[in-house]
Amino acid sequence: MDEEYDVVVLGTGLKECILSGLLSVDRLKVLHMDRNDYYGGESTSLNLNQLWKRFKGNDAPPDPLGSSRDYNVDMIPKYILANGALVRVLTHTNVTKYLNFKAVDGSYVYNKGKIHKVPSNDVEALKSPLMGLFEKRRARKFFIYVQDYDENDPKSHEGLDLNKVTAKALVSKYGLEDNTVDFIGHALALHQDDSYLDQPAMDFVKRVKLYADSLARFRGSSPYIYPLYGLGELPQAFARLSAVYGGTYMLNKPECKVEFGEDGKAYGVTSEGETVKCKKVVCDPSYLPEKVKKVGKVARAICIMSHPIPNTHEAHSVQIILPQKQLGRKSDMYLFCCSYSHNVAAKGKFIAFVATKAETDNPEVELKPGTDLLGPVDQIIFDTYDRYEPANDHTVDNCYISTSYDATTHFESTVADVITMYSQITGKTLDLTMDLNAATAAAEED
Repeated sequence: MDEEYDVVVLGTGLKECILSGLLSVDRLKVLHMDRNDYYGGESTSLNLNQLWKRFKGNDAPPDPLGSSRDYNVDMIPKYILANGALVRVLTHTNVTKYLNFKAVDGSYVYNKGKIHKVPSNDVEALKSPLMGLFEKRRARKFFIYVQDYDENDPKSHEGLDLNKVTAKALVSKYGLEDNTVDFIGHALALHQDDSYLDQPAMDFVKRVKLYADSLARFRGSSPYIYPLYGLGELPQAFARLSAVYGGTYMLNKPECKVEFGEDGKAYGVTSEGETVKCKKVVCDPSYLPEKVKKVGKVARAICIMSHPIPNTHEAHSVQIILPQKQLGRKSDMYLFCCSYSHNVAAKGKFIAFVATKAETDNPEVELKPGTDLLGPVDQIIFDTYDRYEPANDHTVDNCYISTSYDATTHFESTVADVITMYSQITGKTLDLTMDLNAATAAAEED
């Protein structure tokens, strides 16, 4: 081919598809290729037959589970914060018109061996069984401070410079107990470990504020939304967006090989004996294994059930965060559940995922605190996958490699990676400060 592209994107995972869409909207000439014959890459959704083939070889799924085509099981299950970065990207690109969302029923945290609804404002704090009477008053004052905090209004700062004061110092000012700090830091601010406590408090406060703002968007019982038919819809929606702006897609392209010149810079991609030229290459770690490093493993359990998770008020969709300290671990554990009400399972069936950053080679034992919360399970699949991040210098080789998906059950870290890559590729900052009304209209409330 004589034609030269600004960017060739390899892999149709969600990160790559979002980038492809954003770059196409910017009028860059984009060619998107994938070795698979389906969209989604590692973040695809599988029907029941595909799920069984992937994890159980030639075994057929048992009949009581229902029809294969009724299932859309996410391989990287995550919920979307209603006021978060992914919704802003969806709105910015107008991809919302290709998708239908539904509010998630519940957001919970594991504390002292029990599941509790996550309180996210001063009113809920006063009702929560997570805290005693005096602690509720202290937590209420903290939530009011966060809700009233305005970066541009010094009167709301109460004399604190959050760019200098640590998160630990801020929660100490309000006298909050460790258990309270635990659920605020992990279930509201969505930090994956406790390292945030020694960082400036600004990010911590912004994260708690984002959670509360997301909750307020739909006045529901959780701050999350989720697309009908599963997350496999998202890569396809961004693929459509890219095509509208002139992007070209080629699926089922085997052995996509990145070509490098003598100067070490990528100049094209070869598949089936044909080389297409480009200025930059974007890909997931599997396409350039020599330019990534392993940074850990995710352990997960994929469970099919005939009931909602106990102690979640019969919620058909729910996230439960199990903070590291509650489990005596180095990192949090995440529990994700959705159901037939989202068109991702057969009638009456629920799909639950338990996931964490693997600290051992035995996922069955390691995930037990999460799987024990599920009640009876029809089928369970244990799995681990390696996580990679780029080890190259994109300024030297023109290759922009995404980081593998983590164990979290929300999209904030995923979109942060995309926004960073976008800035590296274009030299521009992605402006996501627009009105979010379109996203609100796209989500259907219960």
